[in-house]
Amino acid sequence: MPAYVRTDPPAVTTLSELGRDLVVSALRSRGVLPGPPLRQRARWGIDRAAQWGSEVGWLVGCNFSPSTASNQLELWQAETFDPAVIDRELGWAADIGMNSIRLFLHDLMWVLEGERFLDRIDQVLDIAASHGISVMPVLFDGIWDPEPRPGPQRAPRRGIHNSTWVQGPGAAVVADRSRWDSLRPYVERVVGRFGSDARIVAWDLFNEPDSPNPFYLRRDPTRKRERVAALLELVWDWAEGVNPTQPLTVGVFLMQSSRHPERASSVARTALERSDVISFHCYGAEPVLERSIQGLGALRRPLVCTEWMGRPTSPPALIDVFRRSGVGCYTWGLVDGRSQTRFPWTSWVRRGTDRTPWFHELLHGDDSPYDAAEIAAFRNATQRR
Repeated sequence: MPAYVRTDPPAVTTLSELGRDLVVSALRSRGVLPGPPLRQRARWGIDRAAQWGSEVGWLVGCNFSPSTASNQLELWQAETFDPAVIDRELGWAADIGMNSIRLFLHDLMWVLEGERFLDRIDQVLDIAASHGISVMPVLFDGIWDPEPRPGPQRAPRRGIHNSTWVQGPGAAVVADRSRWDSLRPYVERVVGRFGSDARIVAWDLFNEPDSPNPFYLRRDPTRKRERVAALLELVWDWAEGVNPTQPLTVGVFLMQSSRHPERASSVARTALERSDVISFHCYGAEPVLERSIQGLGALRRPLVCTEWMGRPTSPPALIDVFRRSGVGCYTWGLVDGRSQTRFPWTSWVRRGTDRTPWFHELLHGDDSPYDAAEIAAFRNATQRR
């Protein structure tokens, strides 16, 4: 059965379940509720991770989706795959000093197209490499629309942030444990084909796996956090079994600035215990970012912030904090386009307009900057004059 077909609609997560989970996570992360200490389960030791950090240097990049794609499926499907735009926009990324991108894949593409999908990944890796840019693929994603469907994607809703972005695997698969093994060939084949490829800098196995996903709350499966925590352990086992030469990671994204980020959820604990290099998301202001870096630095592994830059709280000027600390950093977005992430998350409540100050993205579709001072800050930090 195709992975996107829903047989029985999963029970919904209720607001009371979400509230309970967030309260418990907050209390645990602040040390109010006890929790066991972290135990090291990473494939790489600290020395090997440090060696990787020395080899790759300071990573500066973006979460890249071409301006012509509203979501992962529109990026990769044959009818809308656009290597010319990808080439042009990655050239713009390199011009402001970026040397890496975080790139979202999707399991449905493997189900539908198999090796042809991998060939397109290969093509994008070639394009990126031609601009001196490495790639961090993301295998799965736990936020936004939980019902991905292949084929023509619906038009973005005007003025709304990420109105068509999709989860992968979808709710139908997450809710049905008997279908989890169907994901294994995807993980093993993708990581297997590119597991020793110098164009790949790291593997991000799952973006925000247990995201509260408030705008699609009633379409997520019940006990999502519990289910996806168990699924993540399997995904990690499958990827480790391939034994790629690049590090494996999953980003901490809830309460990462607290004293005990591992207590935020089972997913956060798994991420911190099993990641070869530590990745995290931070859209907080400078003090929050600095506390996050300091706290996670205690794990003695290279740090990479795989999502940041949401104006006005997390402005592009924070590139200097990452530079001083040597922490890798990937902005959310590069060029304004069909994802509409220049509008804030709150646009789901109050629709954005042309006069709404930009949230994400650095460039207009013609390569002109939203703010020339921001581009100057990137070029100065990366010594790209």
